[in-house]
Amino acid sequence: MRVVKIVVAVVGGIMALMGLLWMGQGSGYFPYPAGNFMIDQSPWILRGAILLMAGIGVAWYSRRLR
Repeated sequence: MRVVKIVVAVVGGIMALMGLLWMGQGSGYFPYPAGNFMIDQSPWILRGAILLMAGIGVAWYSRRLR
């Protein structure tokens, strides 16, 4: 069960980091790579925020597993 907790926590962390990346690209603060379709596109800010919150929720849930 310990391995499952670790895997779920890592997945949640990756989701949260991806959400931050999407928010950064959608707002234009992280314009890399230069030709990316997500740069300065406001829908990606919302999608990134949703993914960030989901990742935090998954990571929190992993701490609640027995």
